[in-house]
Amino acid sequence: MLLPRRKLLALGFALMIVNRLSGLVLPYSTKFLIDDILGQRKIEMLTPLVLTVLGATLIQGITSFTLTQLLSKAGQRLIAELRQKVQQHVGRLSVSYYDANKSGVLVSRIMSDVEGVRNLIGTGLVEFVGGLMTAVVALVVLLRISATMTGLTALFVAAFGFALSKAFTKIRPIFRERGKINAEVTGRLTESLGGVRVVKGYHAEDREASVFSQGVGRLLANVEQSLTAMSFMSLSATVLMGIVGATVMFIGSRQIFAGTLTLGEFMTFTAFLAFLVAPVFQIVGIGTQITEAFAGLDRTREVLAERPEDRDPARTVALGPIRGEVEFYHVGFSYEAGKPVLFDVSFDASPGTVTALVGPSGSGKSTIISLVAAFHTPSDGVIRVDGADLSTVRLDSYRTQLGVVLQDTFLFDGTIEENIAFARPAATKDQILEACRIARVDEFAEKFESKYDTIVGERGVKLSGGQRQRVSIARAILADPRILILDEATSSLDSESEALIQEGLNHLMKGRTTFVIAHRLSTIRRADQILVVEEGRVVERGNHESLYALQGRYWDLYTRQHGVEANLFLAPGEGDKVREEETQGIKNGGGLGEAMRLISGR
Repeated sequence: MLLPRRKLLALGFALMIVNRLSGLVLPYSTKFLIDDILGQRKIEMLTPLVLTVLGATLIQGITSFTLTQLLSKAGQRLIAELRQKVQQHVGRLSVSYYDANKSGVLVSRIMSDVEGVRNLIGTGLVEFVGGLMTAVVALVVLLRISATMTGLTALFVAAFGFALSKAFTKIRPIFRERGKINAEVTGRLTESLGGVRVVKGYHAEDREASVFSQGVGRLLANVEQSLTAMSFMSLSATVLMGIVGATVMFIGSRQIFAGTLTLGEFMTFTAFLAFLVAPVFQIVGIGTQITEAFAGLDRTREVLAERPEDRDPARTVALGPIRGEVEFYHVGFSYEAGKPVLFDVSFDASPGTVTALVGPSGSGKSTIISLVAAFHTPSDGVIRVDGADLSTVRLDSYRTQLGVVLQDTFLFDGTIEENIAFARPAATKDQILEACRIARVDEFAEKFESKYDTIVGERGVKLSGGQRQRVSIARAILADPRILILDEATSSLDSESEALIQEGLNHLMKGRTTFVIAHRLSTIRRADQILVVEEGRVVERGNHESLYALQGRYWDLYTRQHGVEANLFLAPGEGDKVREEETQGIKNGGGLGEAMRLISGR
């Protein structure tokens, strides 16, 4: 990232050289002022000397202003670019990486860890390098004036510089730990603010405040540790300055008395000595900033070292438009090595069919769906899409043909229209409105004052659960995917709303390969195949009628939800008749609304 800015940096260093050389004119003029103009009364030299000093000071001021404008702004632009680079990289990492890292931690890495880079390209580093260069020039001048005093001073400064280099190797891990703690505290704070309703619902404000206070305490302890180290270095630098000053005072006075050093030369030596010692003080300040910058960049490099999922060398197959045939062949999967969660799962989902997954929580249904969406890669077996091994398929060519409606509906803090258009940004207004009509979004959106321009709030908090799911379904309709995943897509809807939106879902599923996770089994009776999943295995497979007639695990799950509950409201002798009518309704394609009306009518 620095390479394209090499010309800018070269210009900055050139200006810095001019700036530093201009800054040496004033202290060097002291010798001529004292020895020649005042000592020998050469008054004709006064005006040229003053004009030279004024000119050099003006050049120094202009170059300082230009350096600040060039390098400070370049540093901020570099921070912006690095943030964009890290965000784009993080966005392309696998779902498993997000599972292992809190969102707040990633936010901290994107926004905070890159901040220190300004010290590597901004005025801080240039000032430091300029100080070193000036110190070299000052060393040459000092050697010409008094080799004895210069040698002793250089010895003290070199010893102190060596000690500082060792100190900074100890401080760098402290800054790395600070970045880690800061990310953890930020992550927990983000979670706490995002889950404010849960916090307040359980009256846990004090507990969250306690957790945050503990994190802030850890951060404070780390900062105090670094401040102690920095203060010790500042103390050492001050002591060094005192030792150097006393040495120069003692030796310089003796040389003046001996006649080997003039007063003007002594004053010039004292002025240039400040330039020699100044980098020592700059190291304490700027060196700390640079150390902090490298600590942040270490953490940034760790993120950038993670391989994006779309850069997997095995993924070379680019899919064209797909039909949507999905095949699981003896698939096994483990989130952690040695702890499998899926065992030998095999099934086919033909184009245009609906495959439903049912079973208790934790049985592996969502894992199967994640594998279909290529969020994870099988540990064993193979998944094929239109005959292509999904683990070799380029994800950009696959996921553009994938639509997802999740149980935990996520909406961005924007308008209703923006959230729906997220699936297809280039969609026209008419296409968006048609998707809203099919998903029944228009029924509530039209009642708002701003209609489709209504702001939904963070995570859609200003909408009800059912309204959020309708927006999510409209988003999937607009995407026009070939493979559709519905994870409890109607879980937040009441029976009436579900019956209304079922029409939109039927429209959405038409001609697409659909995978449905449903706990309300009445919603998946029309599925072409139902997979009963338990403990990571498919224990039963078939359609509703065949599985119901089997009277196995599916029959048990279904009757628990419907048969027993329904019969509680029936008069004696009517149960057989209702079950016969309900079964006939199922055979005729009746949905949840029809079954519920049949039961409530009795």
